[in-house]
Formats: sequence, structure tokens, C-alpha cells
Amino acid sequence: MFHGIMGNMDAKRPVPLSGRKAQAARNDRLILDAAREVFTADPSAPVSAVAERAGVGISALYRRYASKEELLRRLCAEGLRTYIAAAEDALADDGDPWDAFTDFMRRVVDADTHSLTLRLAGTFAPTDELNREAAKAEGLNVRLFDRTKAAGAIRSDIEMGDISILLEQLAAIRVADEERTRQLRHRYLALLLEALQAPSGSPLVGPPPSWEEISQRWQT
Repeated sequence: MFHGIMGNMDAKRPVPLSGRKAQAARNDRLILDAAREVFTADPSAPVSAVAERAGVGISALYRRYASKEELLRRLCAEGLRTYIAAAEDALADDGDPWDAFTDFMRRVVDADTHSLTLRLAGTFAPTDELNREAAKAEGLNVRLFDRTKAAGAIRSDIEMGDISILLEQLAAIRVADEERTRQLRHRYLALLLEALQAPSGSPLVGPPPSWEEISQRWQT
């Protein structure tokens, strides 16, 4: 049986990319990492700044992404996929609902997905595919939040829209040193998680943000 399992593992092992394809994949990763750094710092920056940060020629960038909008869409699609994976993993965790929720929050903060929302919302037109992924993320959000709330772990006057805004506030924390940024974000995440736990404290002012209020910011 062990041999059979190993045989299946070998069969599923990805085929190594050829030298040319491997280089293209490395360039793509360099471009995306550079684009994230450049555009979260300055959404109006030109694509030439991305090429310079990535250390690739501008022609190499344009061969992969025909426009700045296309590059921005790819960045946000990656952010959505990361967020969706974190939510799916949390929902698959059948342990303590509060522990699964807090692990999800920490993972999302570390992935820094909400920096893209803060900086890029409204700077390009989302595709139908991006809208579908956003709707999927929202559905997972609701399932995870409702499960945690049903367990009595979150104060009764908090809704999912509040969590989205709080994650954006954490993403706004940024200092020059990357590790210090991470420390500060986790410092205030710990404070927020403590404030989110039941029982409720003083009543909150006004209603929570709706999905429409959150999503309309992506309209150009």
C-alpha cells in the first residue's frame, strides 16, 4: 500500500518547467511583487516604475500585461484568491469557532490583502470574473462570521461589514520597516479581537456598513 501511495504521489508531482518557461514564471512573479509594492505606495505610478522595481525591461512587462489596468486586475485577483483560501481553510476547521476565526484574521492580516482594497479600489474597472470572485469571498465571509457568531463568540452588535472595515484599518498601519509594520498590525489586531469578543461593551453608534457600501468603492 505504501508503494502504491508513493506511486500516486509521483504521478501527481508537477512537471518542472523548461528553462524558458521557468524564466518567464520568475519574471512574472518579480513583476507582480514589484507592482504590489509600487501601486500600494502610489496607485498613480506608471508601469515603468514597476519594471524598474522588478529589474525587467518594459517590453518584458508589456508582453505579459498589455496595460496597467490588466496588471491591477491580476494583483486584485491574486489578493482575492489568497483571501478565499484563508476563509475556506477556516471553514474547514471543525475545532473551536473562535480559534478558527482568529486564525483567519491573523492570516489575512499577514497576507496584507486589504492594502489592495485601500489603495486600488476605484482605480480600474473590475471584470465579471473579479466580481464573481468578490461575491464568492463575500459568501465565505458570511458563512464564517455567522458560524462564529452562532457560537456566541462575537458581540451581538457586530456584523460582517464591520470586520471588513477593521481589516482595512489594520492594513493602513505601515511604517518604513516591514517587520515593525507586521508587529504593529498584530498588536492592534490583538486589541480588536479582544474588543470583538462577547459580551458586548457599550452600544455602537449607527448601523454597520452594508455590502453595497463596501463594494461600490470598486466602481470607477
